[in-house]
Formats: sequence, C-alpha cells, structure tokens
Amino acid sequence: QVTLVESGGGLVQAGGSLKLSCAASGRSFSTRAMGWFRQAPGKEREFVAGISWNGGSTSYADSVKGRFTISRDNAKNTVYLQMDSLKPEDTADYYCAARRYGTSISDTPETYGYWGQGTQVTVSS
Repeated sequence: QVTLVESGGGLVQAGGSLKLSCAASGRSFSTRAMGWFRQAPGKEREFVAGISWNGGSTSYADSVKGRFTISRDNAKNTVYLQMDSLKPEDTADYYCAARRYGTSISDTPETYGYWGQGTQVTVSS
C-alpha cells in the first residue's frame, strides 16, 4: 500500500513558476515509477510527466516539454514537478501517481495503482 500527498499548488500569473511535491508513505516507493497527471474541468485526465524508479529516465507530454521538470528523491520518498513558464492552459488539478507494478514510465493512467488527492493549479492571464 502506498499513500501519496501532493502539495505546492496555487494561483500564479502566466509566465510564473510553481513546484509541486508528492510525499509518499508505505512500501517500495523507491522501486516504483511515478507520474504526474492533470485534469482540467470538463476534460479527461492526461499524462504530464513520468519518472523511472531511480530517476534515470523521464518522459513528458509534448504540451509541457521544455517547461516542466520531474525529479525524485528516494531518500525522502518524494517526487517533484517543477513548472516554469506557466500558461493559462496549464490550469488543472494535478495528481501524483505510483505504478502498481513496474519500474518503468507509463503514460497510461490505468497502469497506476495509487493516486494522491490532487492539488489545484490556476494560471491567470
């Protein structure tokens, strides 16, 4: 069992930055790939970024590539999402997720077995 708690969301102007954190408790955090997803009102949940179990591989949605950076600190059981050059279209609830099985990145929500409660990010124009 893994429990995930996100923090760091808020209101920011376009062009600004935010850093989201996801603190994990439970078993085997360091052996699981992790991901960040987001869901805007009226839209499907979409993949934002993923990171392999040891941080050696990362993957990003095209819409955030070059602006967002995912990282993890296995000693602190925490994964981060640094978001720079934010745009109004980045406004959404952001969710941290842990793979149920597997050490490699996945962009498919169904492959993640554990989810946080979400943190809201609002980017004003």
